[in-house]
Amino acid sequence: MITPMRVFVLLFNARTENEGIHSIRVGDRNKVLMFESEDDATRFALMLEAQDFPTPTVEAIDSEEVKEFCQGVGYDWEIVPNDSALAIPPEINVEETDWKLESQEDVAEEILPPNQESQEKSDLSDSELDSIRRKLEGLM
Repeated sequence: MITPMRVFVLLFNARTENEGIHSIRVGDRNKVLMFESEDDATRFALMLEAQDFPTPTVEAIDSEEVKEFCQGVGYDWEIVPNDSALAIPPEINVEETDWKLESQEDVAEEILPPNQESQEKSDLSDSELDSIRRKLEGLM
């Protein structure tokens, strides 16, 4: 019997109901990167963070589990060999993820009460939007 290979993937909101896995878009397909090296995965996560992504968590997982997940949702996967030349994450990010930051909902409630949020969203001036952005950036 072949022993399953342990790989490292990047997760957002790890171990929550709102967990998301990082993938890159290649053409019209999503691809999950499985790193053989935890250090390589961490470096890639730091590069994502430098491009204003939310902070991902590097998690060890069985490669077969990732492959099974990818097959179930129609994603591709790729193993990134140990100490390989790391690709730089794409500059273009998807506009909307399939998951939300855990703190995102809490921040919106602090800034605007739930019953006013949708009404006032379009009525905010640029200076108010800048103020909200600064508050959000301060939380990260």
